[in-house]
Amino acid sequence: MSGKQGDLKGVVELKKKYNFRLFVDDAHGFGTMGKTGAGTAEEQGVQDQVDLYFSTFAKSMASIGAFVAGDKHILKFLRYSVRSQIYAKSLPMPLVIGALKRLELLKTRPELKDNLWKITNAVQNGLRERGFYLGTTTSPVTPVLFKGGVGEAANMSMDLRENFNIFCSVVIYPVVPKDVIMFRIIPTAAHTLADVQETLIAFSALKEKLDSGFYKEEALVSVTKAL
Repeated sequence: MSGKQGDLKGVVELKKKYNFRLFVDDAHGFGTMGKTGAGTAEEQGVQDQVDLYFSTFAKSMASIGAFVAGDKHILKFLRYSVRSQIYAKSLPMPLVIGALKRLELLKTRPELKDNLWKITNAVQNGLRERGFYLGTTTSPVTPVLFKGGVGEAANMSMDLRENFNIFCSVVIYPVVPKDVIMFRIIPTAAHTLADVQETLIAFSALKEKLDSGFYKEEALVSVTKAL
């Protein structure tokens, strides 16, 4: 949720002392982290120490479905022993072909990941320069934290979408503490620096309105009635 990487290096060090296998679910890291986009373990230099690697086609590949990667004998065992897969349907072939094409792009078009990070750094640095708190993110996932309640979060989200033409996920209690509002910005390779500037302007306006009390439920109800 916060964009912070797990300490895979630290976990790998424990393998020297304890007998266990390391499973990594890398939904946001695959395609975005590491020199080749292979994920968070590659970013931290411990890819060869991961026993089973899970990720999704729904993030960097912008599709649906998921995969698990590992030694061939382990994957063969999983195919014939995981109950939930015995009667499950495979992905439709168009989606499989699309996933293979996207994998090819990850391998042959490194400029896509480079542009993702250019946009990520621009939006994260721009927000920090404007005084926003982003927590400890070390990935493209960009949480912007505000102080406020659930009602204010709903009003802010609606204002951002309806009046600034920006959609991003809003996270509220109980995922975060009661007085915290988290907006998660997800930069992509398709965004431009002009999009970044528009986002910075919108969030500055959002903060100003929040600080003035505009997003208190009563205030927005009055505005709605007047309209």
